[in-house]
Amino acid sequence: MDDHRDRFGDLLDALEVRANRDQLTDILESVVRLATNGTDRLDLKITNAALKEMTEAFAMFAPYKTERKITMFGSARTHPSDPLYAQARDLAALLARHDWSTVTGAGPGIMAAGLEGAGPDKSFGINIRLPFEQEANDFIRDNPKLVSMKYFFTRKLLLIKESFAYAVLPGGFGTLDEAFELLTLLQTGKAEPAPVVLLESPGDHYWRAWEDFVREQVGSRGLISPGDEHFYTIAETVEDAASEVLGFYRNYHSLRWVGDTLVLRLERRPTEDEAARLSGEFSDIMTGPLRVLDGPLPAERRSDDFPHLPRVALRFDRFSYSRLRQLIDALNRLDSAPPEVEVSRP
Repeated sequence: MDDHRDRFGDLLDALEVRANRDQLTDILESVVRLATNGTDRLDLKITNAALKEMTEAFAMFAPYKTERKITMFGSARTHPSDPLYAQARDLAALLARHDWSTVTGAGPGIMAAGLEGAGPDKSFGINIRLPFEQEANDFIRDNPKLVSMKYFFTRKLLLIKESFAYAVLPGGFGTLDEAFELLTLLQTGKAEPAPVVLLESPGDHYWRAWEDFVREQVGSRGLISPGDEHFYTIAETVEDAASEVLGFYRNYHSLRWVGDTLVLRLERRPTEDEAARLSGEFSDIMTGPLRVLDGPLPAERRSDDFPHLPRVALRFDRFSYSRLRQLIDALNRLDSAPPEVEVSRP
């Protein structure tokens, strides 16, 4: 395999590829293993299609990496006359006025509503090719920010990976699958902390009934941890949903691991007294105090990761992600001014 790796280096040289050669070499090495270990043709077709789809989607999203995006999940069967359709449309429109884009699965129902509200400049679509029920809706069909996927697993990866927030409206098996997978990724730290809004119509109780089931049949058996309810918020109005999304980024900006240190980038620098109070309140999830930094650590500086922002750094236990979410909420409360949410509808 060392001989192959030398040849991979020659290939990358010939292509004048300089960045990320270690990752590209590993990918090429995996291709060689597929070619030499008797991999079944069907498995090769799955690998080929998945890699092609991800390559196309990564290229589509690349120019918009830092643009704030919300992914909207919900039923493809929701009719335009349904109040839920209006809620999805109005939430996307309201967030677009705050310079947020909306990502959906590009199909009908809630997916169409979100893209209708966002408008073409603030819309992304990740379609799934099905023999029934699904084709790209009119609001995204001719938009260059549309890709189509053969497999649900690549589609779900992109719907979650590229967004900074999530709104889930009532739906069927697919919607519930997406909601539970998203919460699992947040619970295990496989997705970065982000606001999840479960949006229902006033008096509908779809998500309240779901929450009762989770509390009574899942939580009561010890199958999730106390505090996991902090991963989501149930909202009945568009304004409350938007406040949850915008409020999450009121002070918190982003995070990065630097070795064993978790760095939380902020809009406002906490005082030493505030940091000491938070160190005591969240001592159960960190080793040592919360450190306030005026700028980036060396590893962040080399990659130019938002060098103008203040930070806090902690030795996080890599387990208590619901408590980490609560720490982020506490950091956001240091900025006492609530996010301004417009109440006018399109």
